[in-house]
Amino acid sequence: NHRSNKFQITIIYPTVSLMLYASKSRRVLLSAAWLAYVLPHSTGLALKSNTSRAQFLSAGAASFVTATTGLATNPESCNAMEKMKTYGTKNPRYIQKELEMKYADGPDGNPRSRGVLVRRFTGDSTPYSFPISPIRLVKEWPENPPFRPEDFQRSDSLDDSSFYTIPRLVYHIDEPAVASLTQYYRKNIPKGSAILDICASWVSHFPLEFPDTMSKICATGMNALELGFNDQLTGGFKQKDLNVDPTLPYDDASFDVVTCVVSIDYLIEPIKVLKEACRVLKPGGKIIISQSNRCFPSKAISMWLQMNDRQHLELINGYFQYAGGFEEPRKAFDITATQPDNSYCDPMFIIEAVKA
Repeated sequence: NHRSNKFQITIIYPTVSLMLYASKSRRVLLSAAWLAYVLPHSTGLALKSNTSRAQFLSAGAASFVTATTGLATNPESCNAMEKMKTYGTKNPRYIQKELEMKYADGPDGNPRSRGVLVRRFTGDSTPYSFPISPIRLVKEWPENPPFRPEDFQRSDSLDDSSFYTIPRLVYHIDEPAVASLTQYYRKNIPKGSAILDICASWVSHFPLEFPDTMSKICATGMNALELGFNDQLTGGFKQKDLNVDPTLPYDDASFDVVTCVVSIDYLIEPIKVLKEACRVLKPGGKIIISQSNRCFPSKAISMWLQMNDRQHLELINGYFQYAGGFEEPRKAFDITATQPDNSYCDPMFIIEAVKA
């Protein structure tokens, strides 16, 4: 835009559009920062939050997102949501939100704020179909866990807090997979439920109406900034690294439903985490674990990477058995969405367990 001397940068990754507006003199800085921001942070190096402009260029985007962060909703999104509630129209397919981030806010920094437009999938008004196919779990597990310590090792064994320092405001599964999970939640989580989403991020994939129809929605996750952007968490969130401490910071029998989305493959003590999930569930409550074939290979446990989708479900079922406190048999489903032209969709699988 020559009149305003502004330069527009748009980055698509992998299914989220990020748009920045900056003066031409800042375009190189912002391009470098956002490329570092959206690419998976796999070095395991801890980055300081207060940096000078020169350090900002060399250190990537850490300082861009570790200072004060605010959230503002795009006016068009507000209008769409208000019309939906007032007139009962169909939910929009996408909702755009403007996130305002402040970086380099330390004593040696040169503070700047930038706006980012993030597109959220609602799971509604899509062209996809959502078949649900039961999967029979057949593996018989021995009385004692057969796992070895090396089964839970990872190629990147460094502290997870460094890996998740930079918020990833992206989707790790495609839109059909997100939509299939949203529709499954709508059909299988009763109104008025108290929900805990563990290993959560900036989206929880719940239907748009859930904040109004559920008694509360809480979450734990690695990155407080991501969780702060999650507008479905009516009960708040607690930052928690379950690989450091596998206990959940909630009272016994606090929730009707616990959810975990494409994350159990990262847990190094999954049996202990599921014991905790059982503890915080009310009698008759259930945990819904969803899984695809996407992951950060450096952070997934060793034996997970050696298995196929069906074996992953059998493994999770084994975790439930050794955690104890859940009814048998557990239920598993293939809920992979289908497209009108039968083109590829990320697979999506569910395994449910009910507290005895």
